[in-house]
Amino acid sequence: MAAMRTTNQPGDGRAETGGRQWARADATRKALLDAAQEIFADRGYADTGIAEIVERSGISVGSLYHHYGGKAGIYLALWEDYTAEQERQAALAVVRARKSGEIDPIALFIAGARAFLDVCWQQREASRLFQSGEGPSGFALMRRGRARQWIGQNSKLLRGHGSERAAQVLALVLTTVMGEAGREVAAAEDETEALEIIDEICRILIRLSQPA
Repeated sequence: MAAMRTTNQPGDGRAETGGRQWARADATRKALLDAAQEIFADRGYADTGIAEIVERSGISVGSLYHHYGGKAGIYLALWEDYTAEQERQAALAVVRARKSGEIDPIALFIAGARAFLDVCWQQREASRLFQSGEGPSGFALMRRGRARQWIGQNSKLLRGHGSERAAQVLALVLTTVMGEAGREVAAAEDETEALEIIDEICRILIRLSQPA
């Protein structure tokens, strides 16, 4: 007798149904996130209402609360997506630089910084939103915590540049400059200006990293 099938196989109706459900859930989340980002950018966090997000997204209020728990949850989900993309692109840039034979800690840092700043431009609406300083209760603390994580990661990257203490201080200075510079990149009038700003920021970061 043929063995009983215990997992979803190709063509299994259950697998197809599950796939459609996941696709619908993803589409629902994307519609909510897109609508929320537009309204947050237009009105600010405090003046944005759940009803506005629901109306613009075309998604029910029940689905919004199911996926995000409310306005604060959807705002923080947008922020997590944005910062995760910055981290991903920066890490990929460092990996690519290493694979090309680069070993200088400063050059590796600059590769990651350029990728980080590129995201500030590519996702400039989100960048402007999160640079505004608005957000739900506790958001400022979360931002500071994420900044400390960035400094810690960059300290490891710069460890070969002087003593451990020197690397920590340098990481603090360069990461702070890079984070603030993202505001200027996001405010650029067009891509040409944004790239010029990024180039100048990278030159400044290199100068700051040089011994006195």
